[in-house]
Amino acid sequence: MADRALTVAAWESLFRAQVTILRALAAEFPSDIISLNEYDVLFNISRAPRRRLRLKDLNRSVLLTQPSVSRLVDRLATRGLVTKAPDPTDGRGTIVALTEEGFALFRRVAFTHTDAITRHVGDALDEQELRELIHLCDQLRRSVGAELADGSAVPGAGAPENT
Repeated sequence: MADRALTVAAWESLFRAQVTILRALAAEFPSDIISLNEYDVLFNISRAPRRRLRLKDLNRSVLLTQPSVSRLVDRLATRGLVTKAPDPTDGRGTIVALTEEGFALFRRVAFTHTDAITRHVGDALDEQELRELIHLCDQLRRSVGAELADGSAVPGAGAPENT
């Protein structure tokens, strides 16, 4: 087990870097076209097979609460950027799909956003450091994701019961 003080220092460093970079990216984001949260939703849907994603899966991918995601998706649907339809495999679920207009807008904004990411992240680290950053972040995400799945990351919660 790692030293607690070192672990906290590493977390603080990661957190501060993320906040600093996100603030820089937000300052350059073309928010007159689309918000950063709307972009995040379109980004996640664009990466899904056939640019379609269950709302439940979208909720797991973005940094918003479930009600906020639902309202945001409704606004995107009103603007014609996504469509919503019942999930044919689960009557309680909803499928959110990118429209052609939504995908075109996503791509247009992505070019500008990718340039900013490249300046703020890619110019600060060399290729080996970027690969190591990906590896470390993926390792953290998998570890915490496994804890969340079995309930061990929630205080007072054990592994889910089989019902």
